[in-house]
Amino acid sequence: MTQFSELNLIEPLQRAIDAQGFTAPTAIQSQAIPALMAGKDVIGLSQTGGGKTAAFVLPLLQRLFENKERYVPNHPQALILAPTREIALQIGQVLRAFTKFLPLHYTTVTGGAPMFPQFRDLNRGVNILVATPGRLIDHVKRGSVKFDHTTTLILDEADRMLDLGFSDEVTEIANSLPKEHQTVLFSATMPKSVDRLINKLLTNPIRIETAKESTTAANVTQRAFYVHGGQKQALLGHILDKHPGERVLVFMQTKAECDRWCDALREDGRRVDAIHGDKQQRIRTKVMNKFRRGDIDVLVATDVAARGIDVKDIKIVVNIDLPTDPENYVHRIGRTGRADATGDAYSFCSPKEIGTLKRIEKAIRQDISVEKDHPFHVEISNRDAYSQKPANRRGRSFGKPGGGKPGAGGRGRGGPAKDRNGSGFGGRPAQNANGENRSQKRFTKRQAA
Repeated sequence: MTQFSELNLIEPLQRAIDAQGFTAPTAIQSQAIPALMAGKDVIGLSQTGGGKTAAFVLPLLQRLFENKERYVPNHPQALILAPTREIALQIGQVLRAFTKFLPLHYTTVTGGAPMFPQFRDLNRGVNILVATPGRLIDHVKRGSVKFDHTTTLILDEADRMLDLGFSDEVTEIANSLPKEHQTVLFSATMPKSVDRLINKLLTNPIRIETAKESTTAANVTQRAFYVHGGQKQALLGHILDKHPGERVLVFMQTKAECDRWCDALREDGRRVDAIHGDKQQRIRTKVMNKFRRGDIDVLVATDVAARGIDVKDIKIVVNIDLPTDPENYVHRIGRTGRADATGDAYSFCSPKEIGTLKRIEKAIRQDISVEKDHPFHVEISNRDAYSQKPANRRGRSFGKPGGGKPGAGGRGRGGPAKDRNGSGFGGRPAQNANGENRSQKRFTKRQAA
């Protein structure tokens, strides 16, 4: 299908679509919308940035409108489960846009937000409830949510939901719904845990797949930067200097690293903030709004926060440390090059990480070109990849109390503290006796313009 008008959507939905300037449905939308409007159980496997949320929101709104069943206090007609607060809020934004001309109501309940406004909204009654599993279970136990009238269950980002340990909660919630209901599951990947969940919850589902597992978006240019671990901070500064004003998303392995790198970048005069699981909901929302408005250019994040980041015009994604799970690599770089836009994904690779890089290349079935045109390049032999075992994170300390100090010559991983040569973000390299690049310029704070 080449036009939304071919999907037989009701006039209020078509008006909302037109108001946002959309004309042609994406691949996942053109396949999923007819199946969902027919009431079928559906499995959707789609890469990020393909309009997946609208693919399940539009048919849901159409079916609710056509059923004309009035909502009952505390009894939602449809339930959408999301793994994180950010994703739940993102779904809420899509619902807001598409219910503009419809007499349908929704609310979002997540952890990290006050309970009373959620009680109030549920007591007033909603057609659609968007929730994270943990907070929803809290409401169920308090009796503020009942599923007697719930006819549709949608599980968004199911793989991430299970990664976060919500398998029991999801099953408990699904088993609380009436026997006759529609179940929809969307996932970026299809590991065995998701397959098991499908077998338990879905009945004769239609499988829709628009991207193979472990594939990356074609409009994202991927590059690897070979660099010593102690010079990653200076390399990041070098890249940011070459792309002033661009929206840049930087990935770290841990929450502590997020905060340390963010503080160091801020001291260096960058417009930057951080988002991770330890941030309060109001702070996370505030940071995301700042990034969307362009009040900050650089956002530092962890993998868990990544799935909820849906910001237009992210030009560059930087992996400070390579993720050991190739799926996390796919999700990270999927934050750029969304829809029809193009983007760049830069991955810093130290000699110790070359094996991880090769495993990612094998998983995505694609060679990642090495960018040598930077002052911190170090030659790494591909033979090193075969002499390394996969990283084992158990028992290691990545910036935790009592562990090695990142960036200070200990066993920590690439923190932003100055290395033993005093290099910081934007430091300039020199050659040491062995011919290796070393930054000799100390970490200095820029003057505000």
